[in-house]
Amino acid sequence: MTDKSATRGEIFVVDDDPAVRETLSIVLSAGGYQVVCFADGAALLAVARTRTPSCILLDVHIPGKSGLDVLKELRGEDYPAPIFIISGQGDIATAVSAIKNGALDFIEKPFRGNELVARLDEAISAYARRQAQNSAKAEALYFPGREPLTRREREVLERFAAGASNKEAGRELGISPRTIEDHRANIMKKLGARNAADLIRIVLTASRAS
Repeated sequence: MTDKSATRGEIFVVDDDPAVRETLSIVLSAGGYQVVCFADGAALLAVARTRTPSCILLDVHIPGKSGLDVLKELRGEDYPAPIFIISGQGDIATAVSAIKNGALDFIEKPFRGNELVARLDEAISAYARRQAQNSAKAEALYFPGREPLTRREREVLERFAAGASNKEAGRELGISPRTIEDHRANIMKKLGARNAADLIRIVLTASRAS
């Protein structure tokens, strides 16, 4: 029996396909994680409200509430663990919706086991660092009269304002450059920025006013 204290933490996997659950269990367990599997969102929510894993892998197409619906519910409760949306029928619209609704990243099936573990390692570590830092800068990025930015959007905006490229910001935050682009587009829409230069002007104006 695996010593629970020796694992790198729990990962919750939500997928209605038994074969996918088994494959992810094998891959993630080999990567040092303890894996807890669920076949639907209701089962996940019942456990997620009693303990927090290192991350959640949540399939879009599951019985009952969809993965996006479960994501929205957890986000509404300010759930503290990073959530990855996974799908074998991924498209840009689904990915954008997932990111806007609080997913850390979007992962398309099929995926290579070692690449998936490496991606999760990086993202979980980056997420933990950000939580520990509790950056005062990010928390200060509020814009009166505008739709509030999520915590992750403030983190992305902070790095963009510091001159980081999408690739650099993605590396720091443990998410893909494409996800950074999605966040930036949503930030610009919320703040009414016409382009990148206008966005910087809005940030600088808010900083001087604070």
